[in-house]
Amino acid sequence: MNGAIPKETKNNSNVGAVAALMNRHNPGERITLLVDNVRFMIEKDLVTSHPNTMLGTMFSTGFQFVHPNERGEYEVADGISHTLFRAILDYYKTGLIKCPPTISVPELKEACDYLLIPFDATTVRCQNLRGLLHELSNEGARQQFELFLEEFILPVMVTAAQRGDRECHVVVLLDDDVVDWDEEFPPQMGEEYCQTIHSTTMHRFFKYIENRDVAKQVMKDRGLKKIRCGIEGYPTHKEKIRRRPGGRAEVIYSYVQRPFIHMSWEKEEAKSRHVDFQCVKSKSVTNLAEATADPPLELDASGNVVAPPENNVAFRADADAAIEVADVAAGGVGGAADEANAGVVAADGVAVSNDLEAAGGANEDNA
Repeated sequence: MNGAIPKETKNNSNVGAVAALMNRHNPGERITLLVDNVRFMIEKDLVTSHPNTMLGTMFSTGFQFVHPNERGEYEVADGISHTLFRAILDYYKTGLIKCPPTISVPELKEACDYLLIPFDATTVRCQNLRGLLHELSNEGARQQFELFLEEFILPVMVTAAQRGDRECHVVVLLDDDVVDWDEEFPPQMGEEYCQTIHSTTMHRFFKYIENRDVAKQVMKDRGLKKIRCGIEGYPTHKEKIRRRPGGRAEVIYSYVQRPFIHMSWEKEEAKSRHVDFQCVKSKSVTNLAEATADPPLELDASGNVVAPPENNVAFRADADAAIEVADVAAGGVGGAADEANAGVVAADGVAVSNDLEAAGGANEDNA
């Protein structure tokens, strides 16, 4: 054969090349996408070749996530400009997205997240390197802090929760930081229960304020509250002891600047923590006379029995009548009789009719 190709084989290869050329010039099914009132036509196979994206999921499964309008167009990517969407469609054709000069990097990142398109150095090309690297750093910081949270911070929070606390203050120290406190004169800390984590990697992470912002957002997304991240002084060892007048000792500690994290998982933090001691009238019955009285007795603020109103009126009427009779009798009886009658009225409050009549008869006899 001398390396010659059979005639039938030549014919088969020619047929395959012609078929491939025909398929190249005869594109498959096309779909029309309507974005920002602008129509984009793209082959369906290009979209379905990326099934992990939102558009690939919409047109590669049997579920109808979106229905076409009367013209057969699919309205997608609500809120995304047509200029930005045109650049994103290049991902389905070439695998790269070139950020237009009029589009900011955060806007492109938000659109990629919405359409489930990977945003990284392999898929995005941008003239603004600072903006691109900033977004990549934010994504990397989020993933890195998720690891820190699960590996280092969460065990400390669980320990605080098992102690009954509902908040935690964590200071991040270097791996080679040595803490040597005097047991007799410990430093005065602002937080009563301050936890420490020795991690040089985490210490370097919290050096950047952007990373602290990302960490706060991650903890907020995980349901934590009262989140604070920053840098504060932390006492490591004592430098000297100073004696104050009177013999009282004062220990001076050496402080280092270290990052800290403070978070809370308290649910009722909005309610007042103070007890309001108000003087309210007790409805309980503590007086035996009141408990056995029928009808029930009414007590004043001091606990004394208050007489019914009708009894008070009768008492006053009888007392007034007795006083009038005593005044009439005073005209014929001496001072001793007046004092006796007054004493009877004042002591008993009610004058007996027989006594009054006897007093009247004595006056007539004297006359």
